[in-house]
Order: sequence, then structure tokens, then C-alpha cells
Amino acid sequence: MANRHLARSLVLQSLFEWDTAGVPVAEVKNILARNTREFGGDDTEGPFMESLLEGVLAKHDDLDLIIQKAAPDWPLNRIAPIDRNILRLGLYELLFADRDQVPPKVAINEAIELAKIFGGESSGRFINGVLGAVYKEMGEPGKEDGAKKKERIDPRTLPVEELAGAIVYAPHEGQCYVALVHDVFGRWTLSKGHINEEETPQQGVIRVIQEELGLTGTVEEVVGENEYIASHPEKGKVRKHVYFFLVKTEFSKLSLKQSGGLDDARWFRLADIRALNFYDDMLPIVTSAVQKLLDKALK
Repeated sequence: MANRHLARSLVLQSLFEWDTAGVPVAEVKNILARNTREFGGDDTEGPFMESLLEGVLAKHDDLDLIIQKAAPDWPLNRIAPIDRNILRLGLYELLFADRDQVPPKVAINEAIELAKIFGGESSGRFINGVLGAVYKEMGEPGKEDGAKKKERIDPRTLPVEELAGAIVYAPHEGQCYVALVHDVFGRWTLSKGHINEEETPQQGVIRVIQEELGLTGTVEEVVGENEYIASHPEKGKVRKHVYFFLVKTEFSKLSLKQSGGLDDARWFRLADIRALNFYDDMLPIVTSAVQKLLDKALK
């Protein structure tokens, strides 16, 4: 088989030039051809490189949204250009490549190797953190394939980040509506965000829904709490604790903040939301909120 590590390196160099020099997309194939002539060799695999390059360029808007979701503390323009394009390339292979040809672990490891060669001192860790977070969101496909048993991490030893989320609802034309957000992984979920140091969870959730949905509301009660372990690109593994509140607002147009990997926000009738595609850990929270809203309607 041709040297695919070299092939990925040539695609990365071409993406880097496209990204930093403002080259039109139509010209990027010519850049790849030039780089192949100068730095490639007889063992480069042309069809593989062209397919990879075309795929990343075609999906780059979606890939950038995923990067924003997986690394919310790092706006795209703050990520080093070489790291940004390693992430695009690695994410494309992780999410869209044929897994028989490129297993998820291979996609992640290849991206980390590119980061070690072309990136800075902390690039490998950063790339590993972002791709690892996305891999976990995918359900870690192929995790057990040839894997060795790892030492179990005690969650109590991890740093804790506190977040607040909301089941935002509004009465409208005799019906109860709930505002939900949709992410680039294809799931409907609840609006949530970090609590600032000077805020209570109730204050934090009001700010979050105003920033994320453009709504103002009133906190009515706690619906539940959720905790999970996530991988941070710089901090490593962290324990995230989320408080969920029932928040009442006026029915009005939603104004979605275009960041953090969210691509849509809509109002749904209460009767319709149970049929939506939620994350498993959100289902108990959503179910509890639906029951509380039904109880309110019966009073």
C-alpha cells in the first residue's frame, strides 16, 4: 500500500496554504499537485489524496462547527492555522471516512502524528483532546478492538466545572411549547452553558438562554442534575456538573447564537418532543420536565 502518512502530510500542507493564503477552492487541487511533485514520490497515492482533500473542503463548514463544539474555549481564529487544518483533516476521517479503511483510532493517531511533526509543543495534546471529545460523542466506535484494559479513573479526583441548563417553555395559543437546540451531531438537546464564578446556577441559566437563544425568562424550579466526564483540549479530563431548571418565557422568535457546534433552534409542542432524537443522558431530564409541565397544565 502507498504511504498514506505521507499522503496526509501533503494534503495538510495544501489545506494550510489554502487557509492562510486565501487561495480559491478551485485552485487547491493544483497546490496538491505541486506539493506532490516537490515533496512526494512514487509511493504517494493520488486518488486517496484527492478524495481526502475534496472531502475536507466540501465539509469544512460542518467540520468547523464540530471544532467549536468540541473546543468551545477556542474560537477558530485563535487556533493555530496548522492545528486548525489538522483538526479538519482528522475530523473528516473520523466522521466521514470508510471505517474499514480508516478505523477511528487510526484517524485520531494519524492526526496526532501530524501535530507532532508540523505543530507546536502542545499541538499533539490539543489535537488529541478535541478528537477524543468528538470520538466520545460518537459513542467510541471500535473502542474494544484490540484494546488493553485501562486503569479506571476515580471521578472524585478530577477538576469540576459547573454548568446550568434549561427546559425553556412558553404558553402559546392554548398549547405548551418547549425551545430546543440542535447540534452538529444530529441530536436535539437543551440549552446549557458554564456558570461564571460570581453567578448562582439560577443567574447563570438566565444568562445562558439569553446569550444562546435570545430569550429572557423566569426560573421556576429545579428539574434535575447531570454529571459526566469530558475531555478538555488543554485541561485533560474534567468532571462536568449540570443543574437543569424549568424556565418560563414568552413565545417569540428564537435567535440562535452561531457557536459551540449548534446549528438550529426551534419551538416544539410539548406533545411532540418525546419523538425527537435526544442524547441518552438527556432523556431522564426531558421526561421529568415534560411530566412537570403536564402537571402544571392539569392544575
